Amino acid sequence: MKLSFHITSALGLLFVGMMATAHPVYAASPMVIKFSQIPCQFIESENGIDHGFQTARKSDCEAINAKSGDQRVSAAKVLKLKPGKYIFRVANKNVPYPLGFWLRGQGLSRLTLPSVSGGGLVIGATKDYSIELKAGDYVYSCPLNSTPDYRIKVEG
Repeated sequence: MKLSFHITSALGLLFVGMMATAHPVYAASPMVIKFSQIPCQFIESENGIDHGFQTARKSDCEAINAKSGDQRVSAAKVLKLKPGKYIFRVANKNVPYPLGFWLRGQGLSRLTLPSVSGGGLVIGATKDYSIELKAGDYVYSCPLNSTPDYRIKVEG
């Protein structure tokens, strides 16, 4: 009886010890990527350039981005990442209406690659959007702020 108690206790301690040492190896922290939304754009995505757009509603940004969105995206940096877990921390810096965030596969890849989205970003608010990215081409935007589709390339 004593022998089985000691063996059971020893096995239990061994298991707990293995879990304590194994946990840090397998629980990699997600990388945090910060984005700031200002009227009609994500500032970091456009090389830190604030174009000084003014908006009171989504339709203002639709008109602005119809004129300059394609040119600005072609000059914007493509964010290059490795596959893995990420948190996209998105802030509404000074847009006077609620915003959101939508990251998805580009083109038909939208059907096969992971996606994350959400709204409710009032002025001054910040929200986290967690996702595990697989290799492929992605775009992200704010449909509520009517930003252009900025690009992410995941490879490696």
